[in-house]
Amino acid sequence: MRIRILPIVAHVLAIIAVLPLLWIVISALKPVEDVFDFGWPSTWTLDNLQYVLLKIPMPRFMLNSAIVSVAVTVIALFFHSMAAYALARLRFPGRGIIFSGIMSTLLVSLPVILVPLFLVAKQLGLLDSYAGLIVPSIFHAFGIFLLRQYYLNIPRELEEAADLDGCGYWRRYWSVILPLSRPVLASLSVLFFLANWNAFLWPLTITRNPDLRVIQLGVSGMQGQYASAWNLILAAAVIAAVPTVVVFVAGQKRLVDAMKTTGLK
Repeated sequence: MRIRILPIVAHVLAIIAVLPLLWIVISALKPVEDVFDFGWPSTWTLDNLQYVLLKIPMPRFMLNSAIVSVAVTVIALFFHSMAAYALARLRFPGRGIIFSGIMSTLLVSLPVILVPLFLVAKQLGLLDSYAGLIVPSIFHAFGIFLLRQYYLNIPRELEEAADLDGCGYWRRYWSVILPLSRPVLASLSVLFFLANWNAFLWPLTITRNPDLRVIQLGVSGMQGQYASAWNLILAAAVIAAVPTVVVFVAGQKRLVDAMKTTGLK
């Protein structure tokens, strides 16, 4: 009986999760007078999407989010992989303390350090700049942890063979470890991209220039400017969600495989 009930419960939960998303997509394609009517619209229209793309600087917001998300993802993967390799393979005093200190940052949420982080960014001249959006978002303990767990599962014999060929630490990392890290790097790239694409609090704090607004700030700003035009707000939400869906679908398999090989349940 339990075997039969569990799939039914899983399908019901999946339907509950999908229905709001389906409603948003359908409402974005409705005329303004039919937005809050349940069911299929009497007529379908693309006017909402066209207005958001042509009359509102939504392409600029998406470009800013893409620049920040891609830059943070690439830079973070490079530095996180080097840090994780050092913590997994190198023997040096204080390694355990350093790793514990890195992991302890997971207990501190962004709102707790928002004010001191803003003051540091101000002193460094990072306000209203791409650097201010990118640099503070690079470090994340979860990426170092996931990569370290992955590297611990790589056979040492591969590195010993490279050592016999005269490879130093950098050559071993670049020629042996990094190519073997493609599955976990792909999964982390999905997570990092989605996290930075959906970032709201830090971009809201660090930027005042409208030309530097990211997509989440753009959609949030529409709720004030177009408070009664829910058809336009929903259309903007659909447009903002398209890249995240594409990235997640493209990297879903890699994400699941990496979770299996790092000991995470």
